[in-house]
Amino acid sequence: MSQPRVPGGDENTLELPCGETIGVGELDLGMREFACDCGETHAVVMDVHPPERFLPEFLVEVLREAIDTTSEEMPEFDTPHLLGVVLEEFPDWVVAHDASENADVGYAMAWVTAFDSRRLHEVVVELVVELMEHAVSHADDDEALSAFEAEMVEFDVSEFVDQYRAERDLEAEDPYASGDPTP
Repeated sequence: MSQPRVPGGDENTLELPCGETIGVGELDLGMREFACDCGETHAVVMDVHPPERFLPEFLVEVLREAIDTTSEEMPEFDTPHLLGVVLEEFPDWVVAHDASENADVGYAMAWVTAFDSRRLHEVVVELVVELMEHAVSHADDDEALSAFEAEMVEFDVSEFVDQYRAERDLEAEDPYASGDPTP
């Protein structure tokens, strides 16, 4: 897995995928994305954000039951695992920051992506679908695999993300969320 990029070892700044840098204290717990000086909008995810930000609760429960993690620190499938999959698939598009030694910021891990929050949401869903398809293919049940593949032909990731974001509407729930009306 790719290592987080930390410029010059300075633990107070974070080099973004676009090359700009920000102070790690500029990332706050309610932040879902921010407009960067590069002109793009970058998604922000923190370890304290629930995986339900991206996936329905029932699916998170299924993933937690089905996936054995190898981490002693994080034995239950959670947001860091989701972002680990994204980081592994898009190493140049995601920057991770370990703030576990910095009590001033309020999070232990933060990820900033070259994607905006909506595109990141789509990427997470696409990767989870791939993960599920891979798992079903190892079940030695051709009927289950065929049924899953048939369902996925009908599954529109973009439409799912639109509907899920409209249902979740975290902005209405979270008075600290920045600028973006949807997570």
